[in-house]
Amino acid sequence: MSESDVETKLEYETAPFLHSLFANDAKELRYLEEKTGIRTVTRDGWILLAGPEDGVKRATEIFADLEQARRQGTEISARDFRLAVDMGAGGGGSVSELANVRLLGMRGRKPVVPKTPRQLEYLKSIDQNDVVFGLGPAGTGKTYLAMAMGLSLLKAKRVGRVVLTRPAVEAGEALGFLPGDLREKVAPYLRPLYDAIHDMIGHEEGERYLADGTIEIAPLAFMRGRTLARSFVILDEAQNTTREQMFMALTRLGEDSRMVVTGDGSQLDLKANVPSGLFEAEKALAGVQGIDFVRFSGADVVRHPVVGRIIDAYESHRSSSV
Repeated sequence: MSESDVETKLEYETAPFLHSLFANDAKELRYLEEKTGIRTVTRDGWILLAGPEDGVKRATEIFADLEQARRQGTEISARDFRLAVDMGAGGGGSVSELANVRLLGMRGRKPVVPKTPRQLEYLKSIDQNDVVFGLGPAGTGKTYLAMAMGLSLLKAKRVGRVVLTRPAVEAGEALGFLPGDLREKVAPYLRPLYDAIHDMIGHEEGERYLADGTIEIAPLAFMRGRTLARSFVILDEAQNTTREQMFMALTRLGEDSRMVVTGDGSQLDLKANVPSGLFEAEKALAGVQGIDFVRFSGADVVRHPVVGRIIDAYESHRSSSV
């Protein structure tokens, strides 16, 4: 320990509470040490932070953030701990702020909470704007969080219904060869939306809302000619809309309605000679009042950790190949 190093001892009521702050895995403390340049020693209900003054100060703030989140009811996972360290070491954001935003979570179900600062920004933008574009790779929670926000507004009676739509684009299999009428043909494309509803509010309540039209799930083609008032509209997989479809969808909004458009430009299924309506919308609507664009990255992926690394590797490879 050099002469310039300092020490701070943090004490908690029990050892289990302290351990819960670093996901009950002492090996996670190595990540804190690497990011802040300090050393840690822990025993019973205390942890000693030692090292450069700036590093100890940041580590102390990180533990204060984790403690606040834990006392708010958050179960700290290894991912949460590392996120807190990253934000604390980088000087921006906190897991306690993320944990303070809770959507749904009734009847014994876990609330939906943002897992990254960008997800929090996304939810705030949806609350404050008429139209929000959530753009970025799969697994970043674009559609899931939009669904949670829509259902929360529905429960609060701020909207009268939730309308979920997405284009049914042939991806290696022609719709004409699939059995059934149009609704049955496009059902596989809409399955992820049904799954999210049942996950958030339960199968019974979800089916009741679907049956009475409070929640409507339909292919984008069914939106033509309609005006959607007091509705929360989610247009999913928007990269697969044509320019005409995107314009049509955006102009369906009626009084007291809002829309979230989600898409990933890297997962385009349109034919080579068909321009994406999402790409045109990004250019045409930039800077328009009441419309916001929130862009996610691999750092926001909340699936298996390797998914984020896969996305980053592909982005690096493709950018170097251009």
